[in-house]
Amino acid sequence: MKPLKRPAALGAPRVPAGAFLAALPLGVAVLGPLFAGTPGAGPAGPYAARGAEHPLGTDALGRDVLALLLHGGRSALGMALGAVALAYLAGGLAGLLAASARRRWVDELLIRPLDVLLPLPTLLVISVVAVGWRGSPVAIALAVAAVNVPPVARLVRAAALDAASSPVAEALRLRGESWVAVQCGLVARSALGPVAADLGTRITLAVFLVGSANFLGLGLDPTAPDWAVSIARGREGLLLQPWAVLAPAAMLVTFTVGLNLFTDRLLARSRHRTQEAVR
Repeated sequence: MKPLKRPAALGAPRVPAGAFLAALPLGVAVLGPLFAGTPGAGPAGPYAARGAEHPLGTDALGRDVLALLLHGGRSALGMALGAVALAYLAGGLAGLLAASARRRWVDELLIRPLDVLLPLPTLLVISVVAVGWRGSPVAIALAVAAVNVPPVARLVRAAALDAASSPVAEALRLRGESWVAVQCGLVARSALGPVAADLGTRITLAVFLVGSANFLGLGLDPTAPDWAVSIARGREGLLLQPWAVLAPAAMLVTFTVGLNLFTDRLLARSRHRTQEAVR
């Protein structure tokens, strides 16, 4: 009688599926501008149907939808990924410092000022930034990063608090290990699980916020080839030229769904390996 396969093996195909779904829009964002021409207005006119010259037709300004699609990913995903990286750099450092603080007032000094940003509506913060730096992708990325720093700091602090105050950390300090070695070798490593679980959701939220800002006209210029800007600009002619909206929307949805599938599967495998090691 053949042994039954473990349940984990049945879910193995999800890993390449999730990775492929996330890598496809990411590859378009990185490599697309290298293979696309300038997305300027052509002789075909606005809302032209699909054809040999324009595989996805043209938008309301007569520009090739495929060229816009290949050019628009760098801003749509670049701002979101940059904002998350900045949020984890600032918030993660603040969380680690607060978790390892020996005195309570240091912990309060690091965390409480960040709590001021928690109740602020995100789009309100982006709107205020857009007034002074309209059309600046750096300003939008910094605004999205700023509203994500407080939850990231609290997450890292909560995940690293037990390890920072554990007997193992105290033993490493007494042995003469440096503060950086203790934080990076023990405390930060203990927070990797919660951080990995949060990362997929955090990037999805950042993509949503950046897309919302551009869709509402608070971010990039209305003629920019950004995916969210293309959706906002093409929604009025959705019935005449659906690909101007469906193509960039499909890229955003595919990236977020694939990223979450990929991170969920990685976490499931990590939990499975931990259980096997305990046994």
